[in-house]
Amino acid sequence: MATEDTPPDGEAERVTAFWRELGLPGLVDVHTHFMPDRVLDKVWAYFDAAGPLVGRSWPITYRMREEQRLEVLRSFGVRAFTAMLYPHKPAMAAWLNAWAADFAARTPDCLHTATFFPEPEAADYVEQAVRQGARVFKAHVQVGGYDPNDALLEPVWGLLAEAGVPVVAHCGSGPVPGKHTGPEPIARLLARHPRLRLVVAHMGMPEYGDFLDLAARHPGVRLDTTMAFTDFSEATAPFPPSELPRLADFGDRILFGSDYPNLPYPYLHALEALARLDLGRDWLRAVCHDNAAALFGPAPAAPRTEGTDTAEV
Repeated sequence: MATEDTPPDGEAERVTAFWRELGLPGLVDVHTHFMPDRVLDKVWAYFDAAGPLVGRSWPITYRMREEQRLEVLRSFGVRAFTAMLYPHKPAMAAWLNAWAADFAARTPDCLHTATFFPEPEAADYVEQAVRQGARVFKAHVQVGGYDPNDALLEPVWGLLAEAGVPVVAHCGSGPVPGKHTGPEPIARLLARHPRLRLVVAHMGMPEYGDFLDLAARHPGVRLDTTMAFTDFSEATAPFPPSELPRLADFGDRILFGSDYPNLPYPYLHALEALARLDLGRDWLRAVCHDNAAALFGPAPAAPRTEGTDTAEV
């Protein structure tokens, strides 16, 4: 069950100072999780038990009610965010999409998010979600345990490529490998759908270089920074120093993501981890705001939180 925990003292002020010093209007976070309470409670229970797909102790820093989680995110100056939700079995995605459509309708600063699973109905409910205004999809190859090249998903990928709707895909083998994780299945997918706007979650951790190679071959591929470069991830899946110059080269295709609220550390640390890469202010501005703004375009006005200015992406 969600509780009444509070974020670390003074964190909102320090996060706000981070983006203001860069001359930004706020942050865009492309990898945040909002989902039905009973689903999120089960996700948190899985993290608490250090389940097989977690592999280590993983305390939830922002274990709060939905209303409080939104308030905290807005207090950080996050102008737009997502509701990354995903099924782990058939006959679940359509229900999650219905919840997400309602959540987006009552949460204007959330980019309307949807998902899918390899099942006969997938093309129909994905098409419906696109018609309803879904602006981003989530694919979780690791949790779903499916091959992204499953024939049941072929019309889904084609539809999303044609519509130009981005897909954030957890397809790397972190924190532990899955049967269909890694760059090879995604390479085969992109060979058939080169126009797909695919955002590789977690920078493709731990196969960072391989997914940067895919980005080099496919202009539509982007990567999100979720949990990468932090002390937590560097302890087990360090980013290779030899690849740092490539981060600068792909500065226009890297998007800030946090994994909020499921972080095992304060939100601020995710931003500080980017800053300590020492890739420059222009790189930080692009990653923390401008690249996502270019990808998703203007967003509706959001509810105001005192001390912040949330309007468009």
